[in-house]
Amino acid sequence: MKRYSQYSVEVSDFSDVPFWKKASFMDLVYVSYGIFIVILVIGSYIVGAFDLLPYDPHEINLELLMAPPQSSGHFLGTDFMGRDILSRLIIGIQAYFLPGLLAIAIAIILGTCFGVLAGYWGSGFDTIITYINNLLNSFPRLVLILLMVAAFKPDIYYIMVIVGITNVPVVASLIKGKIQFLKQKYFIEAATALGLKNRVIIFKHILWHNCRSILIIQATLGMAEAILMETSLSYLGFGVQEPTPSWGNMVQAGANYLMQGKFWPSTAPALAILFTIMGFHLLGDGLNNMLERRRNK
Repeated sequence: MKRYSQYSVEVSDFSDVPFWKKASFMDLVYVSYGIFIVILVIGSYIVGAFDLLPYDPHEINLELLMAPPQSSGHFLGTDFMGRDILSRLIIGIQAYFLPGLLAIAIAIILGTCFGVLAGYWGSGFDTIITYINNLLNSFPRLVLILLMVAAFKPDIYYIMVIVGITNVPVVASLIKGKIQFLKQKYFIEAATALGLKNRVIIFKHILWHNCRSILIIQATLGMAEAILMETSLSYLGFGVQEPTPSWGNMVQAGANYLMQGKFWPSTAPALAILFTIMGFHLLGDGLNNMLERRRNK
């Protein structure tokens, strides 16, 4: 029992110390900016869901076509049909928010299951899951999505299912590696010797105490990838279609007027894409640096 206590402290005791206390200044900046973006995205989604927008995003005003920012109460101006750009930016979050969460849920749940089967039980499970992961990694993701779009013209949710499935190998590999590390520390062997059931070891001592940071980081990176995928497809005309607003199709529609010096219809959604994706990436990067630095210490 003493042996198990020593190893459980060695592997899990860092969870009792707030991870930000030993963080560098830049990591705190990264995480703070990322949290700000997450709050802004969630808040904007709620505003759009409850129709608390400053203007109707579908309302056409022929008297204010391509109005510049700050014109007649339009903070970011209007587009080529006189629609308020700010309202369309806010409602455009709905194009990727729930589909992105679906992609994250698929990647996290399936990846965790595969990682636990391969790392905890090993042998035959490891061989089968390694084969499945290699098979998924062998398909170029964007090509696979474009082929499915061309063949079936699916809804954005089905596209995000593919994105989630293709992210499963990454999560599975991380969980498997973590479990194999714990096995080297005799963590799982000692827990089993103490009579703990497999489900308690897996869900509490492995996933909750030792893998939750991995899953949180993968979730932030997964949302950034979902945003990039949805906006890219919408820009190319394969994703959300007009008149439903998406940041991608807003950039595409506004790009036709750049040569006329009217840059705000495309620049506003392009900057929204840039800063949002950067926020999720910096959040994941900052959390990873903090947690890895503390483990090393």
